[in-house]
Amino acid sequence: MTATAEPDDAAPLTGEEHTPGFLGHPRGLWYLAFTEAWERFSYYGMQSLLVLYMVKYLLLPGHIEHITAFNSFRRLYGGLDGQALASAIFGTYTASVYLTPIFGGFLADRVLGRRRTVLLGALTMAAGHFLMAFEVAFLFALLCLILGCGMFKGNIASQVGSLYKPEDLRRADAFQIFYLGINAGVIASPLIVGTLGEVYGWHYGFAATGIYLKGQKYLRSSDNDPRIAAASPTRTAPARAKLTSREWRAVIALILLIPVLAVAIVPNNQIFNAYLVWGDRQFDLVFLGKKLPTTWLVTLDAIVSVSFLALVALFYRWYGKRHREPDEITKIIIGSAFSIGGALCLVAAAATQGAGQKIGLFWPVAFHFLNSIAFAHMLPVSLALFARYAPKAINATVIGLYYLAFFAANTMVGWIGGYLEKWPTTNFWLLHAAFAAGSGLCFVLFKFVVSRRIDAEAAT
Repeated sequence: MTATAEPDDAAPLTGEEHTPGFLGHPRGLWYLAFTEAWERFSYYGMQSLLVLYMVKYLLLPGHIEHITAFNSFRRLYGGLDGQALASAIFGTYTASVYLTPIFGGFLADRVLGRRRTVLLGALTMAAGHFLMAFEVAFLFALLCLILGCGMFKGNIASQVGSLYKPEDLRRADAFQIFYLGINAGVIASPLIVGTLGEVYGWHYGFAATGIYLKGQKYLRSSDNDPRIAAASPTRTAPARAKLTSREWRAVIALILLIPVLAVAIVPNNQIFNAYLVWGDRQFDLVFLGKKLPTTWLVTLDAIVSVSFLALVALFYRWYGKRHREPDEITKIIIGSAFSIGGALCLVAAAATQGAGQKIGLFWPVAFHFLNSIAFAHMLPVSLALFARYAPKAINATVIGLYYLAFFAANTMVGWIGGYLEKWPTTNFWLLHAAFAAGSGLCFVLFKFVVSRRIDAEAAT
């Protein structure tokens, strides 16, 4: 692999892009977070409607025949039909959006630069949402959404990291704020998009583009765009050079960390799978004489997660003024401890359930609180860790690789979820506690064996 010897975005922040904003962070962070909120609003709005749209309309006789190339496409799924086919297509779509950020990162690092790639991704997603209104273009619409997300997601996260110097511990807080934007979109999109209908969803993609354009002046003045560097009379075209041995070791270390992150994510992502099935059957969801919808557990989790993302970020701003703030990997280890505690709450819920009785909400609510604290310490902070250690010349590509953890985690969640009805429930959740503990141990080893060596080499 080769890389540019000195990428444009390695330059320090200057001018408006460095002007502090709310909570002492650069103003560019807030534009990036708000842009990501709109993109996630669009994505999750689409996701909340896609299966229903296919089951109740698109895959029915009289409509399915209109989809271009669908007969060839459905051969990928054998003899599936109806709801099973819709679920399989949905799974392919949601998995693919975590693979294409690698392509988007490569495109940004080698061809277009991050800004152009993010804008192209936003416009491609907007086109995909628009095309969803036409039956004939369904597969092409999904392709646009997958490719657009790939160009958008990893590169906008990479720009968050580029706002801070390598030693700046505010980077972890920045990604927590960034995740606040993600969760805001998660909470709002099913309510609003589900009400308005998917036909209006394409407007939100254009809104993301507009917000991003407005915030350009607060981002880095130069963003590893090979064409800008080549055209500028004051710059030379970026020279190709091999990564240094230290950079190679950092990349290899991050790649080895991906499966560990995937295992660590499983307890959190199981909320959307086996946990909901179990809760629907076993939780006492009756309130004031009425049974609450089981899906409200997801809403509860999203609200608690958003709250703790904000609280944890504020806590470390306060803590950092009085003590030495933990680095990213230490925060992830702290998150692992809370993740173990959260999974053990579910073990306790299953172990204390009486015969023929429903499970009260004390243990599930305790799980959501502890898991949300873990979430705030792990997912945004792990993204900050990748942004910190990834070589600048291939930063966007490495951020794209980071999302492989979500692809692997979602795959494991589906496979492991099948054991809910085969194993004793206590054993099922103990397995998730073991996942949290095992990955936490790996994070400890990373801190004392790998991270220290990388930091020491960077300081020399």
